[in-house]
Amino acid sequence: MMKTLLIVNIFLLGIVGCIAPRVGNAPSNTVSVQSTITANSVRVQRVRIDGGSYFFKPNHVTVQVNVPVELTIKVESGLIPHNFVIKAPEAGVMVEEKLSSDIKTIHFTPKAIGKITFYCSYGLPFAKSHREKGMEGIIDVVK
Repeated sequence: MMKTLLIVNIFLLGIVGCIAPRVGNAPSNTVSVQSTITANSVRVQRVRIDGGSYFFKPNHVTVQVNVPVELTIKVESGLIPHNFVIKAPEAGVMVEEKLSSDIKTIHFTPKAIGKITFYCSYGLPFAKSHREKGMEGIIDVVK
């Protein structure tokens, strides 16, 4: 019975490995965001992030401190679930959103200069997490 269970688990992990694109194919780049003035005279920094199997694009974004950020994010259609996590209480930013192919809009205002990491926290037990496979990035908050 244990041998059969082991074989089934190895088979399922093999299928997941074949379906998922390799980390080496993950696109990456850096974007500096300029704030824009909205119709009601409010400055906003708009950022769009796309995600997929083990990547965020762009994976490095630069924004200004104390200026509101409007982040829109979505992931490619697929079977693998993803989320978007930021845990930076020192900058006043705490986010944890499930992602889908529908666009999610996240609002926050970074309150401190520094680097804020964002990532996908999902993963299978006994395997590398999505973050460990490269699904993470940096928001560089500058003056």
